[in-house]
Amino acid sequence: MNQKLRNYVLLIAMLLGVQTMTYAQFHTLKIPQASNFVTETQTLGVTDITITYHSPAARGRDVWNNPNIIPQNGEPIAWRAGANMNTTISFSTDVMIEGQPLSAGTYGFHIIPREDNYELLFAHASEQWGSYYLDVENDVTSKVEVSSEEAPYSEKLDYEFMNWQENEVTIGLEWTDKRIPFKVSVDLNETVITSFRNELRGLNTYRWEAWNDAARWCLNHDTNLEEALEWANGSINGGYNGFAANKNASNLQTKAEILAKLDRKTELKQTIQEAISMDMDPGQTNYFSIFLLKTGNYEDAITLLNRTLKNHPDTWFLELNKGIGYYFLDKKSTALKLLKQLKPKAPEYFAERLGQIENEIQNGTYKLPGT
Repeated sequence: MNQKLRNYVLLIAMLLGVQTMTYAQFHTLKIPQASNFVTETQTLGVTDITITYHSPAARGRDVWNNPNIIPQNGEPIAWRAGANMNTTISFSTDVMIEGQPLSAGTYGFHIIPREDNYELLFAHASEQWGSYYLDVENDVTSKVEVSSEEAPYSEKLDYEFMNWQENEVTIGLEWTDKRIPFKVSVDLNETVITSFRNELRGLNTYRWEAWNDAARWCLNHDTNLEEALEWANGSINGGYNGFAANKNASNLQTKAEILAKLDRKTELKQTIQEAISMDMDPGQTNYFSIFLLKTGNYEDAITLLNRTLKNHPDTWFLELNKGIGYYFLDKKSTALKLLKQLKPKAPEYFAERLGQIENEIQNGTYKLPGT
């Protein structure tokens, strides 16, 4: 290419560049939007629920009775339950919507008002502009019908999570003075245990706390106890190839409590002996000794309490547990003597209850809390 042609090509390129820059627009200002974009995530158990939507304002309009804002009876289309793109709702695990099963995933959320009731549509086609292209017959995975209720006035459309329970939450679409609520529930045991199994295959396999937390959750919910026992042993003996093994008072107590629920007496006794031979701090000793007292292992409780009191003398709540242990061993006089010695050491806020315990032991009516 000769120099004259090269210069010509360069000039054309420059002109095209100028033209391109003339038409390219770069909006850099943050400008208020009529319907702001909102993303909200809440967690039910271990299930993440995420709602994304554009939030229009009422601006004095009777929105619920204006078919140009909210189409009625699906004519000509369903309502996008927001503005602009269709509202979406995502579930990280399988859920139930008003008692109907819905698999984990992201769904386009649409609503068809039908007089006093509202048909909620969960569409597997989740990326649509509004509801214009929604095929109710073929795009909808699940539908439920709910009633509306009154709500405090809200100028902007929004979604609220309310009425929380361990395995259930109500989600309410709120706009002006109306709420459209629907219940989302999960199989708590199934979702949590499945989550534990997955997490314990990852980095958590190297953390004794993770194994222990999984085991204790099952213990507290009285479910999956055989596998929980394996997890407690994983905490004590380590994950893969025994890495990060950490035998301590916390995971030994978890194991002991599971064995007690499973009525494994021989293994329980072995675990208790392991635990009471360890040095524990007063807090650990308190929890473990209460477990021992509740399960009738009174002598083991006193052995553990004496061991810790050597290093932490005058720990009043451990002396209290020791006195209670002697009471259950039918040594009432020893128990009462310990309680009298304890009175000057106990905090003022516990004085009244300590007097009650003393009277109950004297009368032979004392019972451990929760038994």
